[in-house]
Amino acid sequence: MSLALRDAREDDLDAVLAINNSAGTGILPLDAARLRRLYEEADYFRVAELEGRTAGFLLAFREHARHDSPNFRWFAERHPSFVYIDRVVIAGNMRGRGLGRVFYSDVHSFAEVRVPLLACEVFLEPPNDAVVLFHGTYGFRELGQQVMPGIGRRVSLLGKELCSFPFVRDTYLAQGGLPDLPWLGGRRRPTLPARSATMARG
Repeated sequence: MSLALRDAREDDLDAVLAINNSAGTGILPLDAARLRRLYEEADYFRVAELEGRTAGFLLAFREHARHDSPNFRWFAERHPSFVYIDRVVIAGNMRGRGLGRVFYSDVHSFAEVRVPLLACEVFLEPPNDAVVLFHGTYGFRELGQQVMPGIGRRVSLLGKELCSFPFVRDTYLAQGGLPDLPWLGGRRRPTLPARSATMARG
């Protein structure tokens, strides 16, 4: 099995959109315009390639992002510094191969050198024990619940405290920043046209 994880490119967006919109009720649908706004704003946006085919993706945002998801805003109102997993989606024919854990391990590594909290949410309606169990075994705990405005479905808002962050903060961030190493680098966002100054909506 040849697996590669890399930053998303503009030419990935059609495949990402198709994967997202065929994922079922656990993932909110997107249109092309909203996906482009998310692509432009995301702090973390990586795709998995398996045997040369796009197998899935994960989108995440820092606390300063111009992102109007009500679940993102819930965390922004309560936590000064975090990485929020907006969505992780694996293509239907690629599920069951551990790609979700690969993505979560990777975004964990991205987050733990930047923030004290990794955040996400899971839908409670309809119930999905597999998703709840996945997050629980990965160290997430429920910080609250809300009914999503405009959607009307209850979500569980989850957080995972990143125990490595105090060491990174005190040893590196407070002393001038992270070492200049490829695996510590952040995402290079695309050059944004003027229209992209608006907030990502939807």
